[in-house]
Amino acid sequence: MKQKIIPLLLLILVIHGKAQQTPQRGDPTLTEIWSPVPRVIAPGKLSTDPPSDAVVLFGTAKDSMQWESKTGKPFNWKATDEHLTVVPFAGDLQTKQGFGDCQLHIEWRTPAEVAGEGQGRGNSGVFLMGLYELQVLDSYNNKTYSNGQAGSIYKQHMPMVNVCRPPGEWQTYDIIFTAPQFYTDGMLKSAARITVTQNGVLIQNNVELWGPMIFVGVPKYEKHATKAPLLLQDHHNGVSFRNIWIREL
Repeated sequence: MKQKIIPLLLLILVIHGKAQQTPQRGDPTLTEIWSPVPRVIAPGKLSTDPPSDAVVLFGTAKDSMQWESKTGKPFNWKATDEHLTVVPFAGDLQTKQGFGDCQLHIEWRTPAEVAGEGQGRGNSGVFLMGLYELQVLDSYNNKTYSNGQAGSIYKQHMPMVNVCRPPGEWQTYDIIFTAPQFYTDGMLKSAARITVTQNGVLIQNNVELWGPMIFVGVPKYEKHATKAPLLLQDHHNGVSFRNIWIREL
């Protein structure tokens, strides 16, 4: 019986192979799309450089004019032509412009001098729409809860891996954010989603956010504007940021 089965299998494989080689019939132009044509933009020379259609939120000290205190007061962090740095207890900083769906590039650095541990070590956060937090933390040999370490969607999704560099070294986040949508009656139509690479490594893969960041309890959505400021957190640690640019999607 075994000897009969083997030739039969070979015959099936031959027939299948011929079927795969049979040319498709019909008009191939029926599935060609010629309009609209994607618009042309110039990429940056390096992958970390802003493309031509990006809004540069911080490149040099002059860009500090695009930021203000969360309370609406003037810019109150330290800014140089290289980076901007949290002034502990000065308060959160946010953009004057609002954003929704976006591609965001941001580079950050925790203090080279290690002080504290857990959540008290190099803590800050990148808040999309001022509500949805991607955690910034010195998570290099620093134990804390997994959904609160660097690269986590704070208190929601832990990062897939820990790719943190040592304190004092620059790190990158590249973020694709899809804003939530709401019906006119305030009910949630579609949740926010986010994809993040840290230092070139995928750490959040199109995850669905449960709602805005809250420290205690379970988050829930409440209807808000379609665009809102990007916010950087003052968690009383001297974290620095540089090369911040954003593309509206």
